[in-house]
Amino acid sequence: MEATRVGRAMRMARKLLPSRKEAPQATVADVTLPALSLPLERIALVVCVLARERAAELLGGLVDAEAGRALRHLERFAAMPSAQRQAKVSVEFGERTDAANRLALFLEAAPEALRQEALRGLPPYHRSRFPQWEPSTSQSEVTPALTALAERRIREALR
Repeated sequence: MEATRVGRAMRMARKLLPSRKEAPQATVADVTLPALSLPLERIALVVCVLARERAAELLGGLVDAEAGRALRHLERFAAMPSAQRQAKVSVEFGERTDAANRLALFLEAAPEALRQEALRGLPPYHRSRFPQWEPSTSQSEVTPALTALAERRIREALR
């Protein structure tokens, strides 16, 4: 959706530029391009998460006024603890619209041990969607690798 808005804004900006046939003396510097309304906070959050070492450099390449605002957002995100920053990313970019279906497909196809561990790791909201499977209470056979795999598969299904 953002790409469409950016693409439209760039097409509109090109339309505002005088054609070479009409006014050969006009330059690009003479034309004011419309400002793009980009969600700078979200951009700063993504840059902070994906390119933390180069984040200030990347955001510094924005237009001066927007670069300043984006850098302030970056400072705020960089100061957050990792868990809080990850929670912010989850809230901002949310869960997939088909998350429940993807989670159901995973649980149906998973071996019993992985399904039990996944059910144990599901948040209560998602666990309530699967009353046909009750998580077992014994954790004697659960290995850290199985727990990590279940957590990863849940994340992949939900995001």
